[in-house]
Amino acid sequence: MVVRLVIWSLADSQTNVGELRRYLRDEAVPAFSDVPGLLFKGWFSDEATERWGAIYVWESSEASEQELPSRARELIGKDPEIIEIFDLEASVSVADQLAHLGLAFE
Repeated sequence: MVVRLVIWSLADSQTNVGELRRYLRDEAVPAFSDVPGLLFKGWFSDEATERWGAIYVWESSEASEQELPSRARELIGKDPEIIEIFDLEASVSVADQLAHLGLAFE
């Protein structure tokens, strides 16, 4: 399992959190609903610090490297400031598919 963390600063971008929320509702969430190998994706924001990002949980590093149905870079107008990839050590979730995943359970 692989976790990917992506964070942008919107301070000098072409958009804002409100516009990106509309993008999520109208386009991004439906587009990511059927991405092969994607177990979870959550988007997050902090309007006060003008930050936006996402966290992904992938079933494999190969799945995490595929081209994604996202226009975030286009809408924001730049690459993220932070892109980090981690091994998933363990998980807990109310969703059975996301519970007890990670290296600790292999």
